[in-house]
Amino acid sequence: MAVMLRAEGLAKVYPEVAGRARARRGVGAGGGPDGSDDDGARDEVVLFRGLDFSVAAGEMVAIVGESGSGKSSLLHLLAALDRPTAGEVWVGKTRVGGLNARQAAEFRNREVGYVWQFHYLLPEFTALENVAMPLLARGERKASALKKARVWLDEVGLSARAGHRSGELSGGEQQRVSLARALVTEPKLLLADEPTGDLDGKTAEAVFGLIQKLHQEHLLTSVLVTHSMEFAVRCARVLRLRGGRLEEQV
Repeated sequence: MAVMLRAEGLAKVYPEVAGRARARRGVGAGGGPDGSDDDGARDEVVLFRGLDFSVAAGEMVAIVGESGSGKSSLLHLLAALDRPTAGEVWVGKTRVGGLNARQAAEFRNREVGYVWQFHYLLPEFTALENVAMPLLARGERKASALKKARVWLDEVGLSARAGHRSGELSGGEQQRVSLARALVTEPKLLLADEPTGDLDGKTAEAVFGLIQKLHQEHLLTSVLVTHSMEFAVRCARVLRLRGGRLEEQV
């Protein structure tokens, strides 16, 4: 089976705030044990280093792990929302790390559907207009964009709510609109960061079931970050990010 997504030697490392590093070591205000400015080796926060994994076309994969383990940061790298400290990401034949800012924006608009934990709908626009935004951003005619947006609102069961603004929708409806917006450009890769994290149990189940349905019907490759093992085990594979390493759950 063809590989849709591949990461090799992926790392994300942040320099640590100097004051926090000194406080942890119990050193003087100057940095060294005697209060001098000699801070010794540079402190770092290593989210992960040397990650190697791939996702086959059509596969649905869950990434789990404790808060702060780097799950969201990993998803940002896959979507070209951030750059890795080291390593490479390929989506199909596209080397994501080789894209400049303009190319990365075009890549996200055409190749990736991204769903955040919070919906980030524009409150002054209707559900229909929110779904059409990615198409309008690429220069598509308004009539065509709205027509496609209406089709996708129907896909997520919200055609009757097309004229409602974000504040008039429930949390589950807002996330359904967010999902339609992510997929209106017909990407092959869906990345979702805790898409059910802000929802109650019944609504979360409905939204996850919808993601599964759309994944199957539209032949997507999907990577979902989730805290819910109940949802994770319903994916084809579960990868756990722990201690900077990505381990496959069996």
